[in-house]
This record gives sequence, structure tokens and C-alpha cells, in this order.
Amino acid sequence: MTTTAADLPGLRLEATTAWLAENLGLTGPLEARLVAGGRSNLTYRLTDATGRQVALRRPPASHVLETAHDMRREWTVLNAVSGHGVPVPTPLALCEDESVSGAVFYVMEWVDGIVPADDESAGQLSEGARRHLTDQLADVMAALHTLDPLEIGLSDWQRPGDFLQRQLKRWHRQIHASGSVHLDLADRVHGELVRLAPTAAELRIVHGDFRAGNVLVGPDGTIRAVLDWELATLGHPLADLGWILASWSRPGDGRPPVTGTPSMLPGFGEREDLLQRYATASGRDVSALPVYEAFARWRSACINAGVRARYMAGAMGDDGHDVSGMEDALGRQLEVAAELVAKL
Repeated sequence: MTTTAADLPGLRLEATTAWLAENLGLTGPLEARLVAGGRSNLTYRLTDATGRQVALRRPPASHVLETAHDMRREWTVLNAVSGHGVPVPTPLALCEDESVSGAVFYVMEWVDGIVPADDESAGQLSEGARRHLTDQLADVMAALHTLDPLEIGLSDWQRPGDFLQRQLKRWHRQIHASGSVHLDLADRVHGELVRLAPTAAELRIVHGDFRAGNVLVGPDGTIRAVLDWELATLGHPLADLGWILASWSRPGDGRPPVTGTPSMLPGFGEREDLLQRYATASGRDVSALPVYEAFARWRSACINAGVRARYMAGAMGDDGHDVSGMEDALGRQLEVAAELVAKL
């Protein structure tokens, strides 16, 4: 397959090939392919002339939102977590010279497997493997939340003030920067969450987008790698739990998931199965979960407003994603968030 520059938004293939040859020993020419499924940072699979494969991550080609696409941050958390009981791709090299490909990027090992992001991909797994994956998601998330970030090199990530209040401020700023038509509703929910937010009693690594679509699994449903760490931060682990539960659709649900999920397929466990498995594996009090579930809905709307803005600006490349209904969908998430906070 011949890859042209037009197929590779944000990747200067010739200069990147030279850098990878010098720093990782890859042999040109490289075949590069934009990995489908990403809705923010760009991921490429690179194959060199010997057949060696690596993955390259970089920010969108343009329209980068403040703090949202920090490659050094992803690189730091991958290095911190690697080797501590949470499966991640091995980080290989960080390029901080923006003249090479237009932005800071990093390279990690390519891990083979299935990313069960939708019904088609998860359909490759047996019902037994899907059930195993349900348990794996809870167990791996609990394993992540047992790590002490200060002991594995993330002490610089500590920030003053309360985690949830900082998150509310950050995403409130992002949705306003994205120009959504639903700002009034977003503001009302934001105000209620600011009032209701519990003070975080513990500091752990929060992945920020932990779900079935951000793990890579083997045929039996065992998680081989947790992917897409661009939203990782230090905070309360119930933020991850609230997010995955809000993404976990089951038959009879009246509310849309915060993101696409294959969990409607036979074999996947119930939402309660995930919750109880996580609570048992982590030993954590989950009584504050309702606030974090409402926050997950509101935050998803803020994120998708930014994603839509980047697609409309042509910053995400042509991966076939249809953005025509995103504004209505994020409005529905805000409505659900408003319903949830009204009950608290």
C-alpha cells in the first residue's frame, strides 16, 4: 500500500522515519496507517522494512485545546505505570523536537489483540470471553487504583485544591471554548455539581476514560494493554468507576451511554456485576458514586463538544466518524446529568 502525505494528518513521514531510525533502529521505508477509533490524539501504526511494528501518538494536527493533548504527560504516566501490575504498552521513545513532525510525539510497542470498542469488534469474542472481560475491567481498574502515585514517580502531578472541583473548572472552561449551543444547561449542571461535590479523601491515578473501548484484549478476554492515557490525572478513583458505569449499556436502559459500548451483547455482565467486582477487588467505599456518575455525564458532554469542534475544524483526519448528531447527543447527556443531580 502506498501512503501519501494527504493520508497522514500531522505526520511528516520522511523526517519521522529518519528520527526513528536514529533513536529506535527502525529500518525505512516505513508504512504508516492512522488507527481508526481515536477521537482526540492521533495514533499511527508504523511498520518498518523488516516488519517491526510500533505505535506513534501525537496531538491533533490543529485546533488543540489547552491542556488536553500533552504528549509528555501521557509519556510520563505510561512510564510510571509500566511494570507495576497494570498492563500497558511498553513506552519506547519520546520526541520533544517539534521540527520532526510538527509536535511532540512518543512511540510505544505495538500490542496485537482486539479493541472491543463496538459490537463488531467485541463480536470476535465468545460469550465466555465477554464475561471474563467484564471481570477484567473491574480488576485492572482496581489494580490501577491501588498504585500510590507518589511512590511510582508522579509526585509532580500533585495539585493544590480538591480534585473534583478542579475537574469541574477545567471541563467547564473547555465546553465554553468549544462553542456548544447547550451552554446554559451545561452551566446549570456545573453549578449543582460544584455544590454537591464531595471532598476527595484519597489520591490515586485516574485514567480518565477507562472503558471497554480503551483496552486491548486477547481472544479469551484477558486485558493485554490499557490504552489512551491522554486524560490521566491524580484524583479520586470513583471518577473512573462512574465513567465506566455510565458507558455500560444493558437491555432495558432508558439512558444513552456516555460513549459507544459493546456491553449490550450476550455474555457481558450487568452494571452491578462491575460495581461489586470493583468494590471487592479494591476494598473501597463507593457510597459517593452517584455524584461521580452525574459528573461523568456532564463531563462527557464537555469532552464531546471539544471533539466535535476539532472534527469541524478538520483537525482529526478522515477516519469516517460522523459528527452530524454529536451536538444533539451531548445535549441529551446534559439532560441526564441534570436529572441525576436533581435526585441528590
